[in-house]
Amino acid sequence: MAKKRPQTKAQRPQITDGEVPVVGAREPCPCGSGRRYKACHGRAAAHAVTELVHRPFEGLPGECDWVALRELVPAATAELTLKDGLPEGVPSVTLATVLPMAWPALRRDDGSVLIGLQNDTASGDISRDMADTLLRALEAEPGTPVPGRRAPAEGPRLQDLLAEEGAFAPVVHSGFEFWVPDAENATPDVAASLERANAAAIPTAKLTGVDAAYWCRTPEKNHLRWVMPHAEEQLLDALARLHAAGRSSLGEGTRLVGSFRAHGLTVPVWDLPTTVEADDIEKPAAEFAERLAAALATDEPLTPDERRARGGLTNRQVTLS
Repeated sequence: MAKKRPQTKAQRPQITDGEVPVVGAREPCPCGSGRRYKACHGRAAAHAVTELVHRPFEGLPGECDWVALRELVPAATAELTLKDGLPEGVPSVTLATVLPMAWPALRRDDGSVLIGLQNDTASGDISRDMADTLLRALEAEPGTPVPGRRAPAEGPRLQDLLAEEGAFAPVVHSGFEFWVPDAENATPDVAASLERANAAAIPTAKLTGVDAAYWCRTPEKNHLRWVMPHAEEQLLDALARLHAAGRSSLGEGTRLVGSFRAHGLTVPVWDLPTTVEADDIEKPAAEFAERLAAALATDEPLTPDERRARGGLTNRQVTLS
């Protein structure tokens, strides 16, 4: 019997990068190169998994609110508009901070889609992972959750799927009853998850007079956390100018205590007395926004006092992501 002739390189089936499936790292690469997957197409996949996108929501309407809902707000939703419109049988797509059982997404019985924002992601690009989850949710059977997975390295991002026009309008909720249309008839697992989530939620409210500023109540004191779109160095200079001049507070008993970084943006934080509610801080926040705009427009070198103030703000800065 004649022996099989081995395929030459030209005879191997030609597979494009987009068609190469994911296999074990030590298995032969499906492209037919003869090399192990990790040394061939797996190299690009591994790079995509570990490469961190510092501003994953850049280019989306309401980038600052996306960051706030990802890092600060316990319970909120926002309606999403797709560039190509809603598929047949999908009446709506809603972003939610958290879903029951930490599901990445859920296709409800009526065909509507909920997609979770505060989930762990498999790669360094939250936007790509969420886009993959969204696409799978649009095709999922009604009444089923969508599991997490590693998104294809060359898959679309949210910026490719969501419409650029229109405002991003988060609605902050006091609890997670938005998970189910009828909470009384929720399954035992979902009901237990709902009870735990409601018990842990910190009371939070979105200010209406300025963008992406969120008041919250904690047992010791209240806070205002304000996600700002300005370049970090320019913003820290402006905050230092105001702080050194005694104009960085939001009224009596309030204090700018520092800031943190989240997804490429800077989030100044104020301590507030426990008696200060969200409505009480609306006017002071709007007035501070005017002072900040003037400080941002100044390009004079910092004075010694302003440099000391900047150093204090920088020393109290924390990076979340």
